[in-house]
Amino acid sequence: MLEKYFSKTLVEAGCDEAGRGCLAGPVFAAAVILPKDFYHPLLNDSKQVSEADRNKLRPIIEQEAISWAVAMLDHEEIDKINILKASFKAMHLAIDQLQCRPELLLIDGHMFTPYLGMVHECVVGGDAKYAAIAAASILAKTNRDEYMLKLHEQYPDYGWNDNKGYGTVAHRAGIRAHGLSPYHRKTFGICKQITESLTTR
Repeated sequence: MLEKYFSKTLVEAGCDEAGRGCLAGPVFAAAVILPKDFYHPLLNDSKQVSEADRNKLRPIIEQEAISWAVAMLDHEEIDKINILKASFKAMHLAIDQLQCRPELLLIDGHMFTPYLGMVHECVVGGDAKYAAIAAASILAKTNRDEYMLKLHEQYPDYGWNDNKGYGTVAHRAGIRAHGLSPYHRKTFGICKQITESLTTR
């Protein structure tokens, strides 16, 4: 069962990202401040929740949260500054948008770029430990999936409606057959190999 909070007294925001390991598309991040007594039986790390249940949770989180925000950094920025920095920057952008200023940031993972001197706590596997981080993971994941479904309508050859930009066998096969789309990350895996092979010809 998820912990309802890290601190009983501080206003805390859970932060998480989605799309860090994808070959295409942006990285999304969310920041969520939940009431201390918030509970929902379906809430968990987004990777452990079905797509249908994630979509059920999203409007509940948006309605019940004290404050929430979602931000993204596109594939070009990811290629420019690297995915780790892009993930942290997206989290910062989400925190920027919160209507209520948190006193503590709960970050999923083991490292983070400090936000304006605000206190933060890194929690490995935090999206399966704390409700606010789990809620952030749900919002980041559902917003990114929605975005990738729209991109799939423009570029249907890569199966983004199914793989959401991750490097599945079908996605990599699509890249080999059709080349890179404008939304592929040129510094990632097979995309990097193709980009380097083109520049060395």
